Amino acid sequence: MQDPLVVLHDHLDGGLRVETVLDLAQGELPARDPVALASWFDQRESGSLERYLESFRYTLAAMQTPDALIRVAQEAIEDHASSGVVHAEIRFGPLLIEDLAPEETIESILEGLRRGGEATGTGWGVILCALRHLPGSDRVADLAARYRDHGVVGFDLAGPEAGFPPEDHLTAIERARDAGVGITLHAGEAAGVESIRRAVDLCGADRLGHGVEIIEDCRLEDGEIVDLGPVASLVHERRIPLEVCPSSNLATKRWRPEDHPIGLLHRAGFVVTLNTDNRLMSTTSMADEVDLVIRHNGLSPGEVRAMTRNAVDVAFVDEDRRTNLRNLLATPPGNTSSIS
Repeated sequence: MQDPLVVLHDHLDGGLRVETVLDLAQGELPARDPVALASWFDQRESGSLERYLESFRYTLAAMQTPDALIRVAQEAIEDHASSGVVHAEIRFGPLLIEDLAPEETIESILEGLRRGGEATGTGWGVILCALRHLPGSDRVADLAARYRDHGVVGFDLAGPEAGFPPEDHLTAIERARDAGVGITLHAGEAAGVESIRRAVDLCGADRLGHGVEIIEDCRLEDGEIVDLGPVASLVHERRIPLEVCPSSNLATKRWRPEDHPIGLLHRAGFVVTLNTDNRLMSTTSMADEVDLVIRHNGLSPGEVRAMTRNAVDVAFVDEDRRTNLRNLLATPPGNTSSIS
């Protein structure tokens, strides 16, 4: 039996089942055969974040009704549960559903997650995403505040990173923070170390979505980190968690699996968590991510367990839930009881 897993960085519109896209699609698709469509969605050779993001237009087109949103959200929890996940923070941009009011979008997603949680025992929370390159971040922050007591736990900036600094949305970030909502910002995925500095130093991010480019501010000797630059030191000293998504990073950065820095960062004492990002586009699950880093990045099952403990420690949950999760992780595999 595998250890329980926790995921903090998973995009709802990046995790649809191929069969669900076929059932719900509005308009043309790149393919109608399930195998061919799965192959089209597979972005593991995309080579850039921008190309990787192009495929989302088809998943979003399949999510434009309340029933579709409920189904997709419920299936996300069911799929995570089947991969050993006991708690999942699912993120989504409520302004991306053009045919519905944002409130109806959020309430539909919450209903689907509730159904999935009831069916599986897997706990969940919602992170609302604003997009760096589009207006509306203040609206998203206000929605996060409104639904904070109904399952929304965080605020994020997603979308293209290069050329769209996070401080452009500082008012929204501060509004979300003032409402008691956790702040996790995509940074260090595709725009370098300076993007990380801005997210931490200027915007006060509680967590960093991806953050793997922090390795560019580290000095290596004999295959290990031996010194930290100013931004890496800042992240290390402040214990800013990194929501690392290995399969996604391999796709957008054209790294070889053995070159991903997750093992280096973990061994150097960064607060590393392991995540899926987009299960459809990366053809992955949490169990797959565990297998990937053990096979290619020198990580042991015990070190993966340590990353899961990190995820519990920094999840946007109340202390009762955190204690329950810690107890669940401390229980030997096979003797776990579900939580909600």
